[in-house]
Amino acid sequence: MKAIALFSGGLDSTLAMKLIIDQGIEVIACNINTGFGSTKDRLSHMKNMCEQVGAEFRSVDIRDEYIREVLFTPKYGYGKNFNPCIDCHGKMFEVAKRKMEEWGASFLISGEVLGQRPMSQNSESLQKVLNLSNCEGLLLRPLSAQALEPTIPELEGWVDRDKLENIVGRNRDRQMELAESFGLKDYEAPGGGCLLTDEKFSNKIRDFIAHDTMSVEDIPTLKYGRQLRLPEGAKFIIGRNAEDNAVLEAIVNPKYVHIHTELFGPHSLISHNASETDKMLAAKLMLAYCKPGFEGEQTLMFGEESLTTVSDLTRNDAAKYFI
Repeated sequence: MKAIALFSGGLDSTLAMKLIIDQGIEVIACNINTGFGSTKDRLSHMKNMCEQVGAEFRSVDIRDEYIREVLFTPKYGYGKNFNPCIDCHGKMFEVAKRKMEEWGASFLISGEVLGQRPMSQNSESLQKVLNLSNCEGLLLRPLSAQALEPTIPELEGWVDRDKLENIVGRNRDRQMELAESFGLKDYEAPGGGCLLTDEKFSNKIRDFIAHDTMSVEDIPTLKYGRQLRLPEGAKFIIGRNAEDNAVLEAIVNPKYVHIHTELFGPHSLISHNASETDKMLAAKLMLAYCKPGFEGEQTLMFGEESLTTVSDLTRNDAAKYFI
């Protein structure tokens, strides 16, 4: 018997897998990549949690499908920011269900807890997710199983319902007890790992779609660097640190031109169709973020084009253009 778990890397989904694995069922931990997870690389953490409970880790990339079918047209709308949580969960379970035959699985599991999140994990929302994904009966939620209707794995006797949990609400004492009893280490504190729940990131998306149509290649340009919208419409991105600079430098996106300088400073991108006025402003602002100590005119490369200017603006001047 084999099950596919929707796996976020968090404690709840790890515990859900462990409860099923302890009943002799093989579990594949399926992490769905929508493109809007944390900017931190969590791959090693997720693999570590899977190793601790004996689950096999796999990842499925649905970024293009997510942008086309979920992000801008959610049936059940958004949460507080740009987060279509119910539709997002529904899409994830739909994708996992598609993988069942290929991976030889008989049912799905998740770490959802009834009532833990008042908007997306109440009984009505959990049912909406089942309806969207057409997973009625196939999706087992081990942490709240005894508070929910029995699923096919329970009714068929594949899983012993009495060995599952009855957790309801936001109190996490029982999860902590289970984590200790299972000897889990290095698990994450609960928190939002999705950038779409973040107000500032949501504003970046709103600004982007007011000027352009989003594709998968645009996602990293929103996740990294300081985001600015210049007076004549150009998008300007300034790296904040070495990690940002490395990611931005690796971006291949025809919508943007890379800006280089021999000075010690950030890597930057600007819209390929930026006006000369916006380019000059971008050059001056980029110089404002370079390490001080240089004097006189400086030449910056906008792709293959050179632009020479002086540093007569400050970082405070950049603030008015932040998105």
